[in-house]
Amino acid sequence: MSASLWFLLVGGLMLARGLTATVLERSPITPAMFYLALGMLLGPTVLNVFHFNPLEESALLEILTEVVVLISLFSAGVKMPVPFTLSSWRAPVMLASVSMIISVGMVAAFTYYVFGFPLGVGILLGAILAPTDPVLATDVQTRHPGDRDPLRFTLTSEAGMNDGSAFPFVMLGLGMLGLHDLGEFNLRWVLVDVVWATAAGIAIGVVCGGVLARVAFKLRELPPRHNLMDNFLGMGLIGVAYGLSLLVGAWGFLAVFFAAVSLRNTELTLASPRARPPKPDLTLIEPEAQTSDPYDEPPPSVSGGSLLFKEQLERLSEMVLVLLIGGTLFLDSWSLRSVLLALFVFVVIRPVSVYVGLLGTKTSRPLRAMVGWFGVRGIGSLYYLMYAIQHGLPEVIALELVGLTLIVVTMSIVLHGLSVKPLMERFKQDDDPPDA
Repeated sequence: MSASLWFLLVGGLMLARGLTATVLERSPITPAMFYLALGMLLGPTVLNVFHFNPLEESALLEILTEVVVLISLFSAGVKMPVPFTLSSWRAPVMLASVSMIISVGMVAAFTYYVFGFPLGVGILLGAILAPTDPVLATDVQTRHPGDRDPLRFTLTSEAGMNDGSAFPFVMLGLGMLGLHDLGEFNLRWVLVDVVWATAAGIAIGVVCGGVLARVAFKLRELPPRHNLMDNFLGMGLIGVAYGLSLLVGAWGFLAVFFAAVSLRNTELTLASPRARPPKPDLTLIEPEAQTSDPYDEPPPSVSGGSLLFKEQLERLSEMVLVLLIGGTLFLDSWSLRSVLLALFVFVVIRPVSVYVGLLGTKTSRPLRAMVGWFGVRGIGSLYYLMYAIQHGLPEVIALELVGLTLIVVTMSIVLHGLSVKPLMERFKQDDDPPDA
């Protein structure tokens, strides 16, 4: 398809999305389902106007998905409504660690015994499919910094962390295929890929976010007060945290998410009455010179100022990437094994891993059921798949994993998209206390 037609298509979609926002909110379908259907209509499934080959364009797709995930992780992080305490974050931490391990192991076991895959391929596929998605799951994720819904908080924080916690298992799968050095007795993998890369990524994120919050606060509060470009600061924080992580071999996805969490929580701490400078005595100012009292207004913040821009980028990226996903599929892409794998992931692996991961937590049974269903797979899985291909994955294995991953993501968009609005409404009704 020519460049002019691409501009017309994307521009027309943006206009349609902007003009029909209210219609889509009331519709039983999600925007991602619409983009997917259009991609399949224009792609080789129906009209064959264009075909996007993910294997040939793996380098481009890796960069695109990487940028999209980074923006989404930042947006998710700055909307976290509570400080990072062990009690409040225990459930998502368990989901991003224990449930992650169980998911990878169950996918590996299923593909090993049912499909006959080598164990390394199974572990790699498990790592690709295990992370839940911060891009396509916007309907079940935290909407704004003041949103304290426990379901949204759990799913958002899990997605923010497990996009980084899946990386060690990607490296383990690549190592078992001879594409990464695991060290003797896998010792290098444990010490470097698991312990160091995880701890360093979290530490880099916490420090970067906290430092930026304090610098911005000082510039805004101390005379002469500065006007800051919050969008630039937010993007800069993503770049610095991710770049530092790559330099020291840490997991950058974790760094960006925790940089955003640290930024938000540090801003909240600094904005508390005890942290702000003493309120000036306005009686000393001439009445005609007095303006609105800035101390009666919410203090500006980098997280709040940059969030709207990041969300718009996220929506645009979702539109383009889901459209491309639809344009990759042929009719024969729907093999029995790919559909079977997708159903096993959604109906068995996700609920079981969530149930085990949340044992001992105070989460209610309805919340566990909702978390167990809404494990949306999407752009994060595509990134890990492209990452593996770019690190030398043999073409035969790559073709197999591309076909399986695309169908799992496609079915997730459809099944989770169709169920999100009725189930969320049902959960809200069950969660609301009865009238006195």
